[in-house]
Amino acid sequence: MGNPLLREPALPFESEEITSDETNELIQSMWDTMEEYGGIGLAAPQIGVSKQLAVIRIEEDNERYPEAEEFEEIVIFNPKITLLDETLQGFWEGCLSVPGLRGVVFRPRKVQIDYLDESAKEKSIIAEDFLATVFQHELDHLFGKLFIDRIEDISTLSFEDELVSADEEKEL
Repeated sequence: MGNPLLREPALPFESEEITSDETNELIQSMWDTMEEYGGIGLAAPQIGVSKQLAVIRIEEDNERYPEAEEFEEIVIFNPKITLLDETLQGFWEGCLSVPGLRGVVFRPRKVQIDYLDESAKEKSIIAEDFLATVFQHELDHLFGKLFIDRIEDISTLSFEDELVSADEEKEL
């Protein structure tokens, strides 16, 4: 947080760029970074590349989001989001670009994402519930937004360590 690149709309990819060796290396670097820091998604602007690219993968037994359902990896170029159910749902969100902080963010419950895949083929996916939140969070990065911009009740903004301590106290 604080890097001006995170506040700028990212540029779309040209179809021929998507299938280039350079882009494949970028994708691999994003997977490696996400895994190293225990994330479930990452957008190119988070690693200093102002391009419309995001990756998402939710593994079983994820430490940061243990209740999240597993979701196979997906690579998203040049996304367009359509709201399918505007009913708001709130989840604790964190971000690799805002390390150590979490806050409750309310987002639409169901969305459709139209995008290009790694072969520059048009694809579409419908995401609901927590997965819809994950997609919206990651794609926000492509349009210069951070989750903290979407927190309505700033009193929920907390250090992760404090949330863990509070959870442990509840269990005692």
